[in-house]
Amino acid sequence: MTTNHQDAEIGLIGLAVMGQNLALNIADHGFRIAVYNRTTEKMQAFVDSHPDTPGGLVGCATLDALVQSLRRPRKIIILVKAGGGTDAVIDQLAPLLEADDILIDGGNAKWTETIAREQRLAARGLRFIGSGVSGGEEGARFGPSLMPGGREDAWQALEPIWNAIAAKVDPDTGKPLLGAKPGQPIEGGEPCTAYIGPDGAGHYVKMVHNGIEYGDMQMICEAYDLMRRLVGLSPAEIGQTFARWNEGVLDSYLIEITAEVLAQVDPVTGQPFVDVVLDTAGQKGTGKWTSINALDMGVPAPTIAEAVFARCVSAIKEERVAAAKRLAGPRSDPASAPVPEEEREAMLEAIHDALYCAKICSYAQGFQLMRAAQSEYGWTLDFAEIARIWRGGCIIRAAFLQKITEAYRREPELANLLLDPYFTEAIDRAQTNWRQVVALAAVRGVPAPSFAASLAYYDSYRCARLPQNLLQAQRDYFGAHSYERVDQPRGRFFHIDWPDPERPQQEA
Repeated sequence: MTTNHQDAEIGLIGLAVMGQNLALNIADHGFRIAVYNRTTEKMQAFVDSHPDTPGGLVGCATLDALVQSLRRPRKIIILVKAGGGTDAVIDQLAPLLEADDILIDGGNAKWTETIAREQRLAARGLRFIGSGVSGGEEGARFGPSLMPGGREDAWQALEPIWNAIAAKVDPDTGKPLLGAKPGQPIEGGEPCTAYIGPDGAGHYVKMVHNGIEYGDMQMICEAYDLMRRLVGLSPAEIGQTFARWNEGVLDSYLIEITAEVLAQVDPVTGQPFVDVVLDTAGQKGTGKWTSINALDMGVPAPTIAEAVFARCVSAIKEERVAAAKRLAGPRSDPASAPVPEEEREAMLEAIHDALYCAKICSYAQGFQLMRAAQSEYGWTLDFAEIARIWRGGCIIRAAFLQKITEAYRREPELANLLLDPYFTEAIDRAQTNWRQVVALAAVRGVPAPSFAASLAYYDSYRCARLPQNLLQAQRDYFGAHSYERVDQPRGRFFHIDWPDPERPQQEA
């Protein structure tokens, strides 16, 4: 179906799986949506196969037809390959638009590119929103977490649609709400979307979300590996353990699907499905962006960085296979000597606690990074709101996020999540198990990089005096980089003339 009537409330460009699902979500909530795809046949097949959506789909064979089909000010979502693909669409579309029309980039764009696009389009009188969209295909179809950044008046124009299609959670418990059937609007609940801030703020927060997601996934993999190699559980038994953990403080989407993955049997061989999957992980770059940005801004985020490095190590499969034949580890293979059966439950509890403590540290690092970004980019971020909109729809949705929301509502200027009383007590209660797991993993030769990096971060953060006093003295010795003194105010720097250290020190 094609039309030139100006009756669609919003448009969408790009009908890959995410685009199709988001378009159907919008239409299911009563909004008429015009859709365009570079391949006209794909657009027409999509429209023809969904004739009865409540809002209605308007198929458009050209970009000009899409623009002509929309009410003013026009609102158009772009869901194409990030980077050059997005710029190509914007370049074709911008000349067809009028002042105050709104473009919404829903892809995984780098926040710096979003800042540049917003500035470029503002010069033409157009408004631009960079909106993180999290939740994968299912989230796009039935309710994602949405993180919009841009001009606030542009957000106000988009807000009714974003509020309608976002995932919904119970405002008191933070638990996701479900409709009576898929696609049916949910009555009540808080929408998992909120205005994040100007220009690239939305895409920046989405990037940090993805960095935290990298950490979450790596921690779960380490817990799985420890349960298999140290406790001697089968994949199905580990899946049952994760399912049990999902009923407590670790309740989350990723724990839930992990339990299901580990219960899956390969239809070809009859083996556990996880055993036929090659141990090389891919990545699309957002975790790497998070780690690079943390380094650029001098914010410690070792858990997230180790999760990225773990994927990199996994990718060199052939080298690892060769190294396994030549590099020695502990005298006994961990899998050949699992803990005694009477110690299994205690070991599982310890791994549970290690996972929870590492998770707290990973989120603390992500929120620290966003805190630093405010100064770097001139944003004012509401961390309670960010945690709130992550409670449903997104990949890292978890009951745990309700506690983060409460922490930042209690103290909006909280310096670090670890300092909130709830999380301070949680780690204090569980850290003995956490330390035992990290130590045992090292002794038995089982890699647990995110568990260990999180523990090092925690111990460093709680340490009033670190050995970097020696490091700074070294820097002054070989490079005259100067140093601060413990008996002088911060900001005063001194230098010793090292070839003749008996000479009086000088203020740099």
